[in-house]
Amino acid sequence: MAFNKLKNFLHWEGTQKPDIDMSGLLYEQLKPFRAPFLLLFAGLLLSTLGYVVVTDYSLIDAFFQASYTFTTTGFGALKEDEFDGLDVFYTALVMMAGSAVLSFCVISVIDVLNRGKLIPIIKERNMIYRIARLKNHFIICYHNEYTIQLSQQFREAHIPFVVVDNNEALEDIAQKYRYPFFINEDPHTEIAMLKCHLSSARGVITLSNSIADNIAQIASVRLYERELGRKPYFIIGNANTNEDEEKLKKLGADCVVSPAKLFAQRVNAMATRPDMENLLERFAYQKDTPLDLEEIVVPRYSWLVLKKLKEAHLREITQTSVVGITQKDGKFISMPNGDALVTSECKLLVIGTSHGVRLTKQLVSKKDKPEELKYV
Repeated sequence: MAFNKLKNFLHWEGTQKPDIDMSGLLYEQLKPFRAPFLLLFAGLLLSTLGYVVVTDYSLIDAFFQASYTFTTTGFGALKEDEFDGLDVFYTALVMMAGSAVLSFCVISVIDVLNRGKLIPIIKERNMIYRIARLKNHFIICYHNEYTIQLSQQFREAHIPFVVVDNNEALEDIAQKYRYPFFINEDPHTEIAMLKCHLSSARGVITLSNSIADNIAQIASVRLYERELGRKPYFIIGNANTNEDEEKLKKLGADCVVSPAKLFAQRVNAMATRPDMENLLERFAYQKDTPLDLEEIVVPRYSWLVLKKLKEAHLREITQTSVVGITQKDGKFISMPNGDALVTSECKLLVIGTSHGVRLTKQLVSKKDKPEELKYV
């Protein structure tokens, strides 16, 4: 117990292992190499013993003679000019046997490589071990134009993600669009969830143009979540109609994005409130802006629970303002005054500088009343 506490304090973690072991599959591909290598070692052993018997070589000289004779890589390094007829005949037999065994080895290696499975399995195994190091990553299911744009945004925000799709050309696609991690499987299958290390993921984003694929994905993830007995995944789905949007929400999607609706909303905002849209474009949709807008969850253990908003003194300490509170039951309070009560697991909509928002997160997440409040 004390050792585990020390590991947590030092943030010392062992090597993460994948949820799936591909050693068996790799062994199946390497199995044809057994016979050639056994023949090679047996040939060297028998040739060495033969030279010890038919010549006056020591064991080490016999091994050296057998090695370069059996592999046909040389001759004449030792006392071959003193060979009698038996020695010469035996040496010829060793050369012929070595040539046959080496030819068999080369043919076996070429046969395995021609099947075209060994190299992809090794690459996939390496990819799975890399993915196993990820934590709180997102699984992006299905490759399409939405995935391309989303991956670019995630890379810029340094959010880890894995793209899962059954496209045979996924490796080339990943190189083209700079997907750092990818798995070539049907996203809703159990093997895909194991390979993408879903057990440590933060959430799943399913972006198929087919509602059936998105339904299958959400249902599979929720079932896998129950098997693990872990906290719910954050699931985002893609829908083209209001009916499909309702279906995905009923199945367990936390958020559903409708590209057509988003397009209509943005165009409407541009047409009716262009100044507001320009403001959002400048501060809400871009990075590294002087103003940031973010929702902060108040943990159950926070010192701020059941306190009035004015008791936090956020404006004085962090130079931020709370412009909205979303209660746990979904009720939204806009522009709350200082007497508004902060409840457990509510969300504070905070506006301010990026630095100020980070300070607010730290302030809200503390268990005990912060020292900074003594000076305001």
